Amino acid sequence: QVQLVEPGGGLVQPGGSLRLSCVASGSIGSINSMNWYRQPPGKERELVASSTSGGNTDYADSVKGRFTISRVNANNTMYLQMNSLKPEDTAIYYCHVNVNVRAGLYGRNYWGKGTLVTVSS
Repeated sequence: QVQLVEPGGGLVQPGGSLRLSCVASGSIGSINSMNWYRQPPGKERELVASSTSGGNTDYADSVKGRFTISRVNANNTMYLQMNSLKPEDTAIYYCHVNVNVRAGLYGRNYWGKGTLVTVSS
């Protein structure tokens, strides 16, 4: 089993910055990808940013140039630096990982419980 802990949410004013983190622990052989999703109030969950084991990153158009995903492979930690925040960034942010647990158990998906980010004056 893999556990994900996501400290870092909170209330921030428009134009402000916030950094989310996600620490993965447990039965991890190797991590294929680490990703951030979010679910705004009343809307579907959407992919915000992704990071592959090869170092490739990708972003939703709505956050390009404002958000930066990074990871520290040595301790299975991922970050999301969010700058120039807007009210429409208000959402529950979820950490997601795709991992190879062990031989024969590949590509398993795990989710964090989510952390609320509120952008409001």
